[in-house]
Amino acid sequence: MTKVPWLELTDSFPSPELALESPNGLLAAGADLSSERLIEAYRSGIFPWYEDGQPLLWWSPDPRAVLNPESLRITRSLRKRLKRNEFDIFINRNFSAVVEHCAAPRSYADDTWITDEMFDAYCLLHEKGFAHSFEAYQNDQLVGGLYGICIGNLFCGESMFHKATDASKVVFAHLARFMEENGSKIIDCQLENDHLMSLGCELIPRQDYLRQLQMAQHIQGPDWMPRQLVYDWNGPIITL
Repeated sequence: MTKVPWLELTDSFPSPELALESPNGLLAAGADLSSERLIEAYRSGIFPWYEDGQPLLWWSPDPRAVLNPESLRITRSLRKRLKRNEFDIFINRNFSAVVEHCAAPRSYADDTWITDEMFDAYCLLHEKGFAHSFEAYQNDQLVGGLYGICIGNLFCGESMFHKATDASKVVFAHLARFMEENGSKIIDCQLENDHLMSLGCELIPRQDYLRQLQMAQHIQGPDWMPRQLVYDWNGPIITL
């Protein structure tokens, strides 16, 4: 069995190109979830992913799941929901609540990869202006959301949840529109799943992702002031 490097607190990450093919993208273990370490990771195309009882694991998969915001794909039913404005969408209104909901056990799994340590680490990143949330409300109740890290004008999505039908899809659509209007060419979705692929995500080689990541770091990122987002969904959206 191939071993991955163990990182001490003072060690830098190995090159993402050294990540394993199986399991896809496993690069290293160890170190910590300090803000400095996490920022270094995301700027290098690396992210943490582990469960309670496991060591801290770092990943950089190949290929990488990404979305070009201009390629957002929306079904007719979702377009109707967007146009009806069934949800009030905010950014950074209640970041910790979004992460807490994302960390809750799902109907298909009892475990969560968002450990208490990770919860605290990302809330601290939010306080420092690196982590952000998109939130859906109905009757002022939080019913959907997602959170992630912004590096330059590239958003790295971490997790999403929903408690109302299509709430996470609506939030994701607002993320894509928000990043598009701020000049972003790529949203990092890390790993593929059916939900993300249905919204227009694609798989690209890790090398291509790292190249775009490096370019994005030199571009001014969005204004993340907490506020409500309101868009006209009659615009140029790909509809199936």
